[in-house]
Amino acid sequence: MAGYDDRDGIIWMDGELVDWRSANVHILTHGMHYASSVFEGERAYNGKIFLSREHTERLHFSAGELDFEIPFSVDEIEDAKKAVLKANGLSDAYVRAIAWRGAGEDMGVASARNPVHLAIAAWEWGAYYGDAKYDGAKLDISKWKRPSPETIPVHAKAAGLYMICTTSKHAAEAKGCSDALFMDYRGYVAEATGANIFFVKDGEVHTPLADCFLNGLTRQTVIGMLRDKQIKVHERHIMPEELDSFEQCWLTGTAAEVTPVGQIGEHKYVVGDLCRQMAEDYEALVRS
Repeated sequence: MAGYDDRDGIIWMDGELVDWRSANVHILTHGMHYASSVFEGERAYNGKIFLSREHTERLHFSAGELDFEIPFSVDEIEDAKKAVLKANGLSDAYVRAIAWRGAGEDMGVASARNPVHLAIAAWEWGAYYGDAKYDGAKLDISKWKRPSPETIPVHAKAAGLYMICTTSKHAAEAKGCSDALFMDYRGYVAEATGANIFFVKDGEVHTPLADCFLNGLTRQTVIGMLRDKQIKVHERHIMPEELDSFEQCWLTGTAAEVTPVGQIGEHKYVVGDLCRQMAEDYEALVRS
């Protein structure tokens, strides 16, 4: 497959549909130097983006958390996403919207005078974890921790928050793992590098309280689905010593969808009935 900079296709950029290879930015773009950018990852199924408006609203929220305003309304962004799918002839696709501070008068930490840009791309993308989506992912445990809300806007989907995700996933892949699990700054179980995590014990579900990391839209959807099934869900702080006591485990995320986990470090889990059922039910929901 060609690199992401060398593909046929169309990208929406600042109000225009442009050739994929022409969707470039200047080398002194502030977002590249200082991570002043926010993004959304979304999936379209049968031509419809699941929770599209919720993703766009979160994009605006994230920008506000980084002290900038996106110069396009929610409705305008919704129309742009539809235009990108149509221009590329895609019905099942991954959609990436990204907003950033560009090159302008400022090139230090401050960037209030620099223009804000928005781009939207879409492409075909299969299972995020490959065969692990069916067989169960193997997770490493990261040496990094999710930061305190006092140190960074942890509820924004901001590029800077993913620096430790990249390094952690590289380390995990070098060990033959699919991903890595983070603890938070207090030592509680937090999330994977791009997905939230769920555990099953005695027929009940436990998931880390999203008080210092992104409360994913897929996470919220799956919690609602579980409660609709009258399955008790505990959103709580989970200690790492508890990892060995759980029976099943899965990850949730727009890219990950619902992916079973077979192992975290030395702890092993069965890909059980509830895990498989949630994966199937989620697939049915997004295509309904």
